[in-house]
Amino acid sequence: MTADSASDPRLARALDSLRGLSVGDALGSQFFVPVNYPLLKERALPPGDWQWTDDTEMAASVLAVLAAHHRIDQDALARSFADHHDFDRGYGPAVNRMLRLIREGGDWRELAAALFDGRGSWGNGAAMRIAPLGAWYADDPEQATHQAEISAYVTHQHREAVMGAMAVAAAAALAADPAGPPTPEGLLDGVIALVPRSAVAAGLRRARGMLDYDDPATVAAVLGCGRRTSAHDTVPFALWSAARSLGDFERAFWATAQVGGDVDTNCAIVGGVLAGAGAGSPPKEWLERTETLPGWVRAGQA
Repeated sequence: MTADSASDPRLARALDSLRGLSVGDALGSQFFVPVNYPLLKERALPPGDWQWTDDTEMAASVLAVLAAHHRIDQDALARSFADHHDFDRGYGPAVNRMLRLIREGGDWRELAAALFDGRGSWGNGAAMRIAPLGAWYADDPEQATHQAEISAYVTHQHREAVMGAMAVAAAAALAADPAGPPTPEGLLDGVIALVPRSAVAAGLRRARGMLDYDDPATVAAVLGCGRRTSAHDTVPFALWSAARSLGDFERAFWATAQVGGDVDTNCAIVGGVLAGAGAGSPPKEWLERTETLPGWVRAGQA
């Protein structure tokens, strides 16, 4: 995969997005450790190297399937999620069980549909992993939302979870536009135009109206910041934060992380959206201290 990325701009953008997602995820997860709380207030980096979580592991599968099939193949994606599932990466209990059952021969369609008494999961897991897909489809944001919808159903079949994935994919596609990134207003307006009516869409409209707010904590109090780990409690704030800091990964990370909530997922979404565009890459030191991407995705193995 690495050799091909130089000649395939879609793959190059998606890899950049995945790297940014992994940095946001890995660094963000450090601030669940109590000893690091004071560092967050000071915008100081925690010591040591940073390990990514399930956010990055699942995003790597999304990219590997895209590289292999040039679209989302749901069966291949389910197999990749299950085959590469590392229990110690912080997956939720429902997904842990589902991926184990898929490995044992279960049908992902039945398993995903049965979650939460047949309502499907409305969690933020489909949104947290999807930014590289958006970067892949930077020349076609509408197709990005379509493929994101297909990808979400493999694990998350509640409407809000699907809408959350579509919103993040649209934002990543728009931010990575080869013609240059949009304005903050243009980014959110573009996403809103592509996301059907839903709680996620309502949150995005509120986020659009708060772009002139300078205090992320106030915005998070209105929009949510993932404390309930639902898509509609996570995606509007994450995309507000991304829109406010297009081209400045470091600023976006600290503004996102300091509000608390589901810090690693919020920062993974923001990092993935920004890094698909070259100007939004993470600082070199942050990349060097983040665990490298899985060998199987770098080798192009879904």
